[in-house]
Amino acid sequence: MQNFFEISQLEQARERRGKPYHEFLRTAALSAGVYVLPAGGKDLQSPHGQDEMYYVVRGRAHMKVGAEERAVEAGGVIFVPAGVEHRFHTVVEELVLLVFFAPAES
Repeated sequence: MQNFFEISQLEQARERRGKPYHEFLRTAALSAGVYVLPAGGKDLQSPHGQDEMYYVVRGRAHMKVGAEERAVEAGGVIFVPAGVEHRFHTVVEELVLLVFFAPAES
């Protein structure tokens, strides 16, 4: 298992796959990935069965978690409890996120 990662390499791996999400780590207790939404893009995800945490690497958008809504930008950290409706929207600048699921996403 790899222990050290570079965001630029993770982004390149995601881009090669041609999908918005690229998982780069999986253990029984945790999984992690890079999620990218282009400016103007739509976030089509639905609630997950795991707790989730996002770290905004770069970009600007808005996010709704349950009834709460906020602008998000680089350096922001967002927690989403398991089963809660959530969505990024109004993506002003390409949004690059590190995503962590605990336990690992199923």
